[in-house]
Amino acid sequence: MTSLRPERDPWLTPQDTEQSPWLTPQQHQEPSWYPAAPMGPTEPVAGAEGPARAVSQPLPPEDHATMTLRRVREPAAGPPTGGRAERRKAARRAQRARKDSVGVIVSRLTGELFITVGALMLLFVAYQLWWTNVIAQRQAGGAANNLQHAWEESGGEDRAAGAFSPGQGFAIIYIPKLDVKAPIAEGIGKHKVLDRGMVGHYAEGPLKTAMPWDAKGNFSLAGHRNTHGEPFRYVNRLRPGDKIVVETSSTFYTYEMTSRLDQTPPANVGVIAPVPVGSGFQGPGRYLTLTTCTPEFTSTYRMIVWGKMVDERPRSKGRPDALVG
Repeated sequence: MTSLRPERDPWLTPQDTEQSPWLTPQQHQEPSWYPAAPMGPTEPVAGAEGPARAVSQPLPPEDHATMTLRRVREPAAGPPTGGRAERRKAARRAQRARKDSVGVIVSRLTGELFITVGALMLLFVAYQLWWTNVIAQRQAGGAANNLQHAWEESGGEDRAAGAFSPGQGFAIIYIPKLDVKAPIAEGIGKHKVLDRGMVGHYAEGPLKTAMPWDAKGNFSLAGHRNTHGEPFRYVNRLRPGDKIVVETSSTFYTYEMTSRLDQTPPANVGVIAPVPVGSGFQGPGRYLTLTTCTPEFTSTYRMIVWGKMVDERPRSKGRPDALVG
């Protein structure tokens, strides 16, 4: 036998030998991860009774065996060493590492652009639907008050058509059912008249119509239905018999609503003829025509309201019944 085994104790009986806790080399296995160290030469144990016993001494493990047990440890990341400049450099490097990709940046910029455009559109809508009314109603109210003060001071007389310059106010219209009071100016210019919250009189070129004090004719007016004061916003609510009053420097002229045309092309100028086409009137008379855009918030078509004069009252006699109730 070439394998090593421990010598038997001379004092052990055969039974003790069979129950010995010692393992044979075949029974003892070293872990696979740690190769067995070679054994060195035996040395006698001094002081022991009986024959000297040899004790094996393990040799130092070879370098390759110890290397298998080593684990290289990375130094733990800590705050950058060095002074303030070194820390700033480390912070800049970390910031560059965190930079977003081009796609993320473009997506973010696009989202911000849409938000900005949406906010601007909301501001524009608020301006059109609300702020233009505030400005126009303020201007129209001031113009109506100025007219009334001028009439009180001068006690003027009504003048013939064409005696007023474009944009000049000369009358005030009242629609009691709709709680409307607005100045009437010469012409139907958008910037000089309609956008200032006033009602415009058709008085230019082929669209020239009569004045309320004329013996016969069709006094025709235009006004915004939406935005810029919107004096004709709810003329679709007028019914036959509702009163419309026009005040001039000397007279109150009261008209009674007779009919309405809900929709017609803008080119249909027959609706403001001396005897308006489609109104139901059969001959010359003293008529009133109101025109405005329809549907609301568009200018695709025109809505027409017609009326006929039923009362003429000097201002010196006070306000008519239609304005006193």
